[in-house]
Amino acid sequence: MNDWWTAPAESADGRLIMVSGRNDISTFRNNPRFCIRINISWRYSDAPDAGMPSDADAQLMEQATDALQDILQRDPVAVMTGIYTGAGEREWVFYTLSTNIFQKKLNEALADLPLLPLVISAENDPDWAEYDEMHECEIN
Repeated sequence: MNDWWTAPAESADGRLIMVSGRNDISTFRNNPRFCIRINISWRYSDAPDAGMPSDADAQLMEQATDALQDILQRDPVAVMTGIYTGAGEREWVFYTLSTNIFQKKLNEALADLPLLPLVISAENDPDWAEYDEMHECEIN
């Protein structure tokens, strides 16, 4: 379980983005109810040349990632499929069966953390197009 890979990619302006993707998703992908993609973005201050988060932001991002994975492992109403970090932004990608249930789990997972500067969007993606595109970054 939790079979993750990480590979470098490039932003539109040529900066480094580290892409982490999850392979063990067939249970979710094969269930047509998991057709809603949720993207959670966190814009952070970065060094102009590096685009990576500060150590403090990176630590808080890892706490958020761990909390989200823990709660979804206990109650699999969504699956985290990808994480993009670089060019001044961290983005988590999830597929879920309900935005309302996901929102409750998100709030529950992040309740013990300080208020985070998150932007959340959702759209229907029944073919998992974003996942397939992200998976092209994997280095075999």
